[in-house]
Amino acid sequence: MASSDIRGTYQPVSIAGKLALITGATGGIGAATARLFASRGVHLALHYFSQTSAAEALVTELSALGVRARAYQCDLSDFDAVRQMHAKIVEELGDPDILYNNAAAERTIMGIRGKIEDVKMEDVEGCWRSNAGAAFLLTQLCVPPMEKQGWGRVIFCSSIAAATGGVVGPHYASSKSALHGIMHWVAAQYARSGVTSNAVAPCLIANTQMFKEPTEAHRNLIPMGRFGQPEEIAQAVELLVTNGYMTNKIITVDGGLLPSALA
Repeated sequence: MASSDIRGTYQPVSIAGKLALITGATGGIGAATARLFASRGVHLALHYFSQTSAAEALVTELSALGVRARAYQCDLSDFDAVRQMHAKIVEELGDPDILYNNAAAERTIMGIRGKIEDVKMEDVEGCWRSNAGAAFLLTQLCVPPMEKQGWGRVIFCSSIAAATGGVVGPHYASSKSALHGIMHWVAAQYARSGVTSNAVAPCLIANTQMFKEPTEAHRNLIPMGRFGQPEEIAQAVELLVTNGYMTNKIITVDGGLLPSALA
């Protein structure tokens, strides 16, 4: 946009041909997002931790749609392994245009009657390394090439636990709220470089690893009266990727459970 024309013009965002790195791609939300991206012509680097068969099956499924898709195993709590994974992705597929920090480790699940003294510091450290530390590191690795080319998208999968504390435990909730601080800083720093940074905060999403056994009590918490689906989170992620004017935002997808966006 020329400096003399502050109004600019609208240019639709096409993501076909872009490369997306999705962490936790074999989970419900990660896989749903990968499928939606592939349907839009996006090439995919799919991170997984232990579900090798699921990762291989997803690669086969997405490749049939005409996009490049490869799976990369990595323990996100091991920062050297994260660096090695990123280097391998760049070597084989190129620099990611889209980074979706989706993976999450909950470690010990405390429940609504948990006590803080029951949280092991090993779980705190492991949760923070996998959820916040790895997301920070991958963002640090992916953003410079995005800035150089003048286009990029960084998205964090948070949780309403970041605002409410949730039921998994303080170790998990605090790791998720840390993502908000990273997101806000990146958004402010790179907004003029064509790189946007946002977060999506799901709650009570069925057909996911974290929410395997939904109950009627859980459903009754939701004003909409039903659980969310992974595909509905994927749609929110797609919005954050295709809308070039949205940055520094946290989008809650929770069936109306919270009245407004998270801080």
